[in-house]
Amino acid sequence: MRTQRMMTTAALLMGMYTFPSVAQQPLQFTVKANEVKAPVAPHMWGIFFEDINLSADGGIYAELVKNRSFEFNAPLMGWNIPKETAANGNVLVVNRHDTHPSNPRFARITVTGTRSFDMVNEGFRGMGIKAGEQYNFSLYARQQGNTPVKIRVALVDESGKEIGNAAVSPVGSEWQPYKASFTASATVAKARLRVEFSGPGILDADMISLFPQHTWKERSNGLRADLVQLLADLHPGFLRFPGGCIVEGKELTNRYQWKKTVGDVNDRELIINRWNTEFAHRATPDYFQSFGLGFFEYFQLAEDIGASPLPILNCGMACQYNSGEVVAVNELQPYIQDALDLVEFANGDTHTKWGALRTKMGHPEPFHLEMLGVGNEQWGPQYVERYTIFAKAIKDKYPDIKLVNSLGPSPDGDKFEFLNDTLRRLNADILDEHYYSSPEWFLSNAGRYDHYDRKGPKIFAGEYAAHTKDNGANKNSWQAALAEAAFMTGLERNTDVVTMASYAPLLAHVDGWQWAPDLIWFDNLRSYGTPNYYVQKLYANHKGSEVVSMLKGNQVITGQDSVYASAVLDKTTGELVLKMVNAAATPVPVEVAVRGVKGLAASGRLITLQSNDLQALNSLETPTHIAPTEKTIDTRHKTIKTTMAPWSFYVIRTKINP
Repeated sequence: MRTQRMMTTAALLMGMYTFPSVAQQPLQFTVKANEVKAPVAPHMWGIFFEDINLSADGGIYAELVKNRSFEFNAPLMGWNIPKETAANGNVLVVNRHDTHPSNPRFARITVTGTRSFDMVNEGFRGMGIKAGEQYNFSLYARQQGNTPVKIRVALVDESGKEIGNAAVSPVGSEWQPYKASFTASATVAKARLRVEFSGPGILDADMISLFPQHTWKERSNGLRADLVQLLADLHPGFLRFPGGCIVEGKELTNRYQWKKTVGDVNDRELIINRWNTEFAHRATPDYFQSFGLGFFEYFQLAEDIGASPLPILNCGMACQYNSGEVVAVNELQPYIQDALDLVEFANGDTHTKWGALRTKMGHPEPFHLEMLGVGNEQWGPQYVERYTIFAKAIKDKYPDIKLVNSLGPSPDGDKFEFLNDTLRRLNADILDEHYYSSPEWFLSNAGRYDHYDRKGPKIFAGEYAAHTKDNGANKNSWQAALAEAAFMTGLERNTDVVTMASYAPLLAHVDGWQWAPDLIWFDNLRSYGTPNYYVQKLYANHKGSEVVSMLKGNQVITGQDSVYASAVLDKTTGELVLKMVNAAATPVPVEVAVRGVKGLAASGRLITLQSNDLQALNSLETPTHIAPTEKTIDTRHKTIKTTMAPWSFYVIRTKINP
């Protein structure tokens, strides 16, 4: 019976079945508003950030110059020398690794004549420039010899026409920072930066940079405002960073090391991004990590958007899909020390070593770190061995820190079962489950947590997304979003077990992605939330504080008659909040009787996310093609009546009368 019901619901979502226009009798649901089942964790619905799909450099980090310090494997990648100026000089890349190991290279430009020698930076799939916006250019430079080289910079459009320029005149033989600003005269999606050197003479240059003046919170050299605003609008309860697979690296030498991402931006050591060559069909050879977006900026971002920070650290294991490299157990101490020092960086007093660095960076107040992840998608006895050592060291010094632990890359199978059994016996705090699967899987698993052990570890649905195939590419279709909305009723209904959940991945550049689907897409100028984004937003913005029973007969609502549902109370506003999904191709009338209250307000709010086309998408051109709409709904007489549209997600809020 259960199997048949799951198959029928899946077929409904696929649009394979047709039915009469409306069932003759409404479905009868009951909400027991006086029976609180569990509190909703304040950080229940969050976001997961990983530097994939040009999410950081070329994305949320607003730097416009690619390879600004000449540290890519090919030192001049991203730069080209126009033929018309090539005869006027040359550029050498000098390596000073012995004295500057974190930023070893710089460019030595020799201008041989009276005409300029030019270098042009292509940006990250171009540079998005807006008319009327101020842009701030900077570099470090020093003169060689007695004849000074002057610098003129210009933004140029696709045809080479200038749309803004400025000049700087470096002096002296010591490294110094130089800055200039100008206002762009046109909006261009794929502009380039031309740097003109005029002599004759020799000049050394490094950290050649261009930022928009307008960034998130107007911070100098900060984050791209529109992308952060989309994150802030989610009102996320937590921010998990920096990944994801990015934590592990293909090999341990290329793992993410947080200490190399804090302090002076000029001294942060660039490394290759592991997604550079991960997928042959989406190879991105110019994908590196400058760490301008580093751990301080992640913590700051979490604070800005009201999210609890959840950093994930390497546990001495590289990606097991790639090299499978591990550090010997007797050499784990530096990895463990990194974890202990991170807690001090986040929470330590200003007089501690790492708390002092946080203070120097402009944040004397602690970041209130409460959770820490040990490894990402690791599996096997080797992970348990290393986790056990990490857990003891961290808990001995910081007993209140909750640890998030891997259950491997899949929600079932031998790897999952081994870790699930083992970590439960070890009384782990939080188990991180990941599921990338079909819409049918999400529909069929809406009741996954209804029978989980209530006394065991909490669950973090750390990475999930419904994947559909359309001409070989996963897309953020309404079909996928609707299935996720149905699955999330089961997460919400079981908040005594599931304490956190986050969709993945978060961001993707339309011209530079490696993985799809993704929650938010962007180009150099624009961005939009997918239908999946609006599902996440509706859950997070209508989170509530306590779960109450919502039943059909005596059963939780997990797809019977194609409907999925959950209910919460919002103690702050004194409201009842219902979430219902209709996965059928036909309208479904429902009547919800609310028990255990004296009454409801005469009317409430009905917020609907719906499309008659399961394959419908949002896009840069139609960013809100599928987006929530709102109207008033009658809620008097303690009964809420509505007819759910085909393929729809409903959120209903109504005041409870005292």
